[in-house]
Amino acid sequence: MATSETRFHGLARQASAIVLAGGRGTRLLELTEMRAKPAIFFGGKSRIVDFALSNALNTGIRRIAVATQYQAHSLIGHLHRGWNFLRAERNESLDILPASQRGSEQLWYLGTADAVYQNMGVISSYGQDYIVILAGDHVYKMDYEPMLRQHVEQNADVTVGCIAVPRHSASGFGVMAIDATSRIVSFLEKPKDPPGMPDQPEMSLVSMGIYVFSTKFLFDELRRDSADPNSSHDFGKDLIPYIVKHGKAVAHAFSTSCVRSAAEPEAYWRDVGTVDAYWEANIDLTSIVPSLDLYDMRWPIWTYAEITPPAKFVHDEQGRRGMAISSSVSGGCIISGAVLRRTLLFTGVHVHSYARLENAVILPRVEVGRGAQLRNVVIDRGVKVPPGLVVGDDMQEDTRRFRRTERGICLITQKMIDRLEA
Repeated sequence: MATSETRFHGLARQASAIVLAGGRGTRLLELTEMRAKPAIFFGGKSRIVDFALSNALNTGIRRIAVATQYQAHSLIGHLHRGWNFLRAERNESLDILPASQRGSEQLWYLGTADAVYQNMGVISSYGQDYIVILAGDHVYKMDYEPMLRQHVEQNADVTVGCIAVPRHSASGFGVMAIDATSRIVSFLEKPKDPPGMPDQPEMSLVSMGIYVFSTKFLFDELRRDSADPNSSHDFGKDLIPYIVKHGKAVAHAFSTSCVRSAAEPEAYWRDVGTVDAYWEANIDLTSIVPSLDLYDMRWPIWTYAEITPPAKFVHDEQGRRGMAISSSVSGGCIISGAVLRRTLLFTGVHVHSYARLENAVILPRVEVGRGAQLRNVVIDRGVKVPPGLVVGDDMQEDTRRFRRTERGICLITQKMIDRLEA
């Protein structure tokens, strides 16, 4: 396990980080209707992309770029507000790389590798020896220095961050097999029937979407791939399998570089790619000892620190008492004679009198009307919940009105509320 001290290692200062943050995340349904998956709110005040960026910053990487594509406005606004402290005069930078027309009619990145290929000019200007490619849509804490060190020590062409997951959930990832030296001997991108690990047949070893390259090698491979008419120009589908076959690809175990505080029982990494997974990861943060420790200031998760007044709980009458039990409440919230149980409120939520919230994830600026009863819900940003609305008691009624998942979690957006009132 890596130490969680923020350090400035030699290899990290020779590396740049490229965060791939253009994905939509269709399994999150209406949550990604107006924003890319990396821009989704997480944990009360952060965005998902903040985890990859914070890991890079805490590792000591100071040259960072973020490639954006789908519904990029929310993400770009967040980056401008929350990540504008990196200074060129200190040899630091954070560049935003949106897809744009470049010498042809192509307006979009063709794939993840093409997103880096189209920006080689910007990246080469950093003058760094190594490049760390990061997925911008996962929640985890990791020190990338040990991975960089392994890459150099093993003289690898590419080093791939990996983690073991249950076989039944591995079909959404790149699945690999390794030998005794951690060299990758096979790599299958999103197989329908993922192979198990020899010593754990019910688990599969999957890629975390984290890759380390030397800059020169990566640029050579990107040029080769760009010239291949049969390529989809994607790291997982094309570049990594090609290097596994024709070069030296090694696997880096997340367990050797994950960052944990004393309060975290095991290595934490989540792909919150479904409404159920998103709800579960956020609700877990209300636990007495959550699986992810966001209070460890030795490895802070940087984000946009919005200026808000403190949270306020008002009224102290029988049946109308502002209170929260096993809940997390962010700045600017007002709990006015309402009760929260196992609930997470993002910034600026107002819950009116006699409302009851349980197992609820409420995104910023939501207003919950008087007497509403909400259980097992995710409510999108800015929704105005009408007084007296009941959710979580009648499965058929919830399914008719909202997006109800297999686990019974209801996703509620303003459009859905507007249809009720039409």
